[in-house]
Amino acid sequence: VKSLVLREKEDKNSNEFGADEKVMSAINALVNAEWHFTNATISGLEAEINATSLIKDIHGAPVESFLVNLSEAVGRLKTLHKMATLWCKVVAEIRRLWCDGQYIPGIPPDDKPDLNSCLLYQQLQVINCCISRKRRYTAAVESLESVMAEACSNRLTSSGCAETPSCDPRLYAKTKSGDIVVRLGADKMSGNLTMLETGDPIFSPILQEPPLLTEDVIKETEEFVLRTGSVGAGCSQLLSDMQAFKAANPGCTLEDFIRWHSPPDWTENETISNSDDASDGDLSSSSKGQLSSRMQKEGNLWRELWETSKPVPAVRQSPLYDEDLAVEGILEHLEEIPPSDLLKQLFVCALGWGLVAAEAAISSKGNSGLSDMIGECKRYIVATIQSSSSRWWVDKLDEICEVYETVEMMVLKQEDGIRRDDDESTKNGLRKQLSSIITFRGKNENS
Repeated sequence: VKSLVLREKEDKNSNEFGADEKVMSAINALVNAEWHFTNATISGLEAEINATSLIKDIHGAPVESFLVNLSEAVGRLKTLHKMATLWCKVVAEIRRLWCDGQYIPGIPPDDKPDLNSCLLYQQLQVINCCISRKRRYTAAVESLESVMAEACSNRLTSSGCAETPSCDPRLYAKTKSGDIVVRLGADKMSGNLTMLETGDPIFSPILQEPPLLTEDVIKETEEFVLRTGSVGAGCSQLLSDMQAFKAANPGCTLEDFIRWHSPPDWTENETISNSDDASDGDLSSSSKGQLSSRMQKEGNLWRELWETSKPVPAVRQSPLYDEDLAVEGILEHLEEIPPSDLLKQLFVCALGWGLVAAEAAISSKGNSGLSDMIGECKRYIVATIQSSSSRWWVDKLDEICEVYETVEMMVLKQEDGIRRDDDESTKNGLRKQLSSIITFRGKNENS
């Protein structure tokens, strides 16, 4: 049935978009989770560094990403109607992948949004990252349920547990009063850290992951903070971490949390006092070390939050970031994105890949003269996009296209095999053409 459905979709797409390989590759990459589209890659460390630098400078997308393939596919279509139809199909398939818990191909599965890339690429990164987070959440819930089931089956008295080898420190901790309590939401032992009052090992808890911020969300957040003076998001994250830490480390103190969460705010004593309290085995913070001056100030926010926090594992807390709500907002944005915004971002993605491919083709032939001119073209395009803000799309698009056509001519001449005696004259001609575009072309506000 799956094969029949996929074949029906492929036949329908073929009839609508023709047999163009790039277009069909972009569609099939989303329709069929097992499809692996091919894209040219950059070989060599220096070439990869140059490519990465260029993509960041023009705010594009990595050359190996699905978005670059999509930009090529859209660019091959001849009408806006077909472009819009293809985009609607792409958004519908992205929604289907999200509902099925499948990653968008050609996008890293768990990378935070790359603010040096275009907003569209950042949003696709968020979708894949949210899928990874939901999978980790499911695993954390299963782990917590497993720990609680094991604790119930091995229910022992406090004194019995303290003397029984089966009292696994990964599952149980001892409070200052001597009670044995189950650790909830513990991830792994945190090095050699031990709790100051009980001497039990400190475990790093499974924490709620921070919000995923794209450039538009960051801008909205900054405006909100400036308008209201709110710092609620930071306090919520800190409170959540404290509650998860308390659940994973029963019997812990604020000093234990600070030693784990913010080591610079704790200073270890080099020698332990020989006072009567110390000889009696007192493990208080005063005998082990002290907090920084900012943590000891009256009204310190960390202490206030610690006193109000309760031991609650991360998976049972109110979520700091709602993956479903975030992705739904992105999908709605993709469905309603203005065509100019979409085409501008796709154009930059295709432009970046074209420049990278052209530079690689010239460099492989060892032609330093043409390589220098490619560099001039790149610098002009980067400077134009960076200096013109959002207006370059209207004012400078024709000039950028002319410069890129010069780049294409360089590559085509190189591929055709320029004769040695014609090489210098050809380069002079290309340089003159490039110079006329970059230096002497007048500004045309109506272009």
